[in-house]
Amino acid sequence: MSWRNRVLTWMLRRWIKPASLRDLDVAASRARTQRVPFGAKLAAGWRLRVEDRFPLRGDWIEPIEPSHAARWRCILYLHGGGYTAMSPRTHRSLTSRLATWSDASLFALDYRLAPEHPFPAAVDDAVAAYRALIAAGMHASRIAVAGDSAGGGLALALLLVLRDAGDQLPAGAVLFSPWTDLAATGKSIVDNDATDPLFFGSWVGRQARHYLGNTPATNPLASPVYADLTGLPALLIQVSDCEVLLDDSRRVAENATRSGVATTLRIWHGVPHGWQIFAPILPEGSDALRESGLFIREVVA
Repeated sequence: MSWRNRVLTWMLRRWIKPASLRDLDVAASRARTQRVPFGAKLAAGWRLRVEDRFPLRGDWIEPIEPSHAARWRCILYLHGGGYTAMSPRTHRSLTSRLATWSDASLFALDYRLAPEHPFPAAVDDAVAAYRALIAAGMHASRIAVAGDSAGGGLALALLLVLRDAGDQLPAGAVLFSPWTDLAATGKSIVDNDATDPLFFGSWVGRQARHYLGNTPATNPLASPVYADLTGLPALLIQVSDCEVLLDDSRRVAENATRSGVATTLRIWHGVPHGWQIFAPILPEGSDALRESGLFIREVVA
């Protein structure tokens, strides 16, 4: 464990985690998470382009040169934030590096947020964006889906909808600490309540209500841990051993493996939930994104 991670987790536990005990309204949560401490890191010859047309509303991170080979490979990225907060803008420290190290263009979707737009609005937006990429000429075998936390659960929901509708599936998916059980039944919700640097376990069920509305928490498109995962493409899942959402990843990995899905579960030690976003200062964040980039390059090759 790096000394930078020790400092970061101490700071999160002291100043950020206590807020998860309080019932902050959505406006307060958004104000707390809208700050962007790290900007994009663009490789030479790459650019950030903001698009504001439905269904492709969000950030493009792409090569400037139209003939660049990375333009024929694409990552559809779905950000975290508990389905109520954050945006492509808050995740540029992550998405810019993931695009570069994957040697692929990346589109980070600005999907609609709850509670103004509860389930299944985010799922509908993700499906529409994926189909728009296909309609624009991107072949499914050249697309990878990725997401962190709520975005990781949303990525799995997207794959399930596409499979059931008979769409061509993307080549693979990368899930960073995916939130897959909005019913909050994982053992780690209790076991890691003290060790998680960012959340108390009680936060999970309270946060889920904003997104679920009247939808049961075990609906498989809201909580993919309850879904049949047969037929999904290859998965890479990264999660920390100390976070309350650890079992959301472990159980999905177990279910996927039983269903015949090629699944790699990487459990990292002592890092906070969503540590990949801290890649500018955290060696573990950079290492995780490089591992993800290698996986994406392999599945879309």
